[in-house]
Amino acid sequence: MARYTGPSCKLCRREGTKLYLKGERCLSDKCAINRRTSAPGQHGAAKKKMTEYGMQLREKQKAKRYYGVLEKQFKNYYVKADNQDGIAGENLLRLLERRLDNVVYRMGLAASHKEARQLVLHGHFTLNGHKANIPSILVKVGDVVAVKETESTKIKELVEAMGDKIAPKWLEIDKNAGVAKVIAMPERDDIDFEFNEQLIIELYSK
Repeated sequence: MARYTGPSCKLCRREGTKLYLKGERCLSDKCAINRRTSAPGQHGAAKKKMTEYGMQLREKQKAKRYYGVLEKQFKNYYVKADNQDGIAGENLLRLLERRLDNVVYRMGLAASHKEARQLVLHGHFTLNGHKANIPSILVKVGDVVAVKETESTKIKELVEAMGDKIAPKWLEIDKNAGVAKVIAMPERDDIDFEFNEQLIIELYSK
């Protein structure tokens, strides 16, 4: 299974914004963005005029890296979003939000999307009572995501710490049981990260 294995902090520096790829480290003084604001590489500090294509590319890369999706899968999401009714950009973000690993992240059980993906891959969750270990599964209204019964101390600690994170309106969460029910489709206002999805659509529409 293809995945990015390089330094996470370099991705944040390249996009010039915190993507919260390393959880608590991103909130501390150790965050790479706080220490070095320039892009990585020999010429990262050079001032360059951003072209229209460059802005579109950076916005796409930012969304890909935030959700932990590689190019082929991201483009498939775009094609699916473009074929749906409504605004393509909002459809795209809605699809990304509905990923199972993102639901785990929104539940407050992981400090980053990367950690949420790992928890799902290790089989710590069920979807509608059945084992679910594929991070890209898209949830729908009525679906129930729950922490699988386990003796793992780490998982129990994560469930106990769920109360620290505010849940989005489209999820109904029982923090004591480690269960989330999808009660609506995620809306644009529910996404707490700044994206200009129109630039992504313009890039793929060329």
